[in-house]
Amino acid sequence: MDGKREVTVRCKNLCKTFYAKNRKQDEENEVIRNLNLEVRENEFLVLFGPGQCGKTTILNILAGLEKASSGELEVNGKQVDGPSSDRGMVYQKTALFPWMNVIKNVSFGPRMQGVKKEEWQKWAQHYIDLVGLTGFESSYPVKLSGGMQQRVGIARAYCNNPDVIFMDEPFGHLDAQTRYLMEEEVERICSAEKRTVVFVTNNVEEAIYLADRIVVLNDMPTSVKKEYIIDLPRPRDYTSADFLALREEITRCVEVNEEG
Repeated sequence: MDGKREVTVRCKNLCKTFYAKNRKQDEENEVIRNLNLEVRENEFLVLFGPGQCGKTTILNILAGLEKASSGELEVNGKQVDGPSSDRGMVYQKTALFPWMNVIKNVSFGPRMQGVKKEEWQKWAQHYIDLVGLTGFESSYPVKLSGGMQQRVGIARAYCNNPDVIFMDEPFGHLDAQTRYLMEEEVERICSAEKRTVVFVTNNVEEAIYLADRIVVLNDMPTSVKKEYIIDLPRPRDYTSADFLALREEITRCVEVNEEG
């Protein structure tokens, strides 16, 4: 990764512990322990690790949706103390507004910020076209397939013009064929419209196909175990020898992680 790029996201010694009360005593669940991470401008970084290791919790903290128990977190040099329009989120479940059509869903952020109609319409149409939904502007979510709904979610995140987009297993509920298609679409979209992206997945092939860099996480309490710079040419070939060798290496790293 180009060290000359500015650091967009920086977290230092980030920790998160959840507390719950039962009848006898308080229970502690330490999810994140001393996580140190930097994400550079326009980098596509994938967080990858064992199931239930805390990846979504990390993403929620980076997005400002949850508070860390301790540690430092900055986006563009500013301390994160809550959600902000400079950070977009794409969820595993699409979280679209069912009473809004596609163009209203995509333009929600700019409209809430008071952007003039002619401007938000232009922005929304640009991103609708970018994600391949031209002609579906007036359609409602219930009429769209799962893959199309995720395209709307991606367009909505981009339309708010954030510095960073966080994606939490956005294709986890899709069938295999649609998932491959969406991976190709995200690769195309990110090449056309540069943004800093932090992407969570449990699929090693998806991680290698999309990432500039993969951060492998330890099991809970999670921290950074190992990083991989993915310098394979784009678009990537799932069946190439280099791709398969990297898949085996990263899978082995996570399996050792789980056994340990």
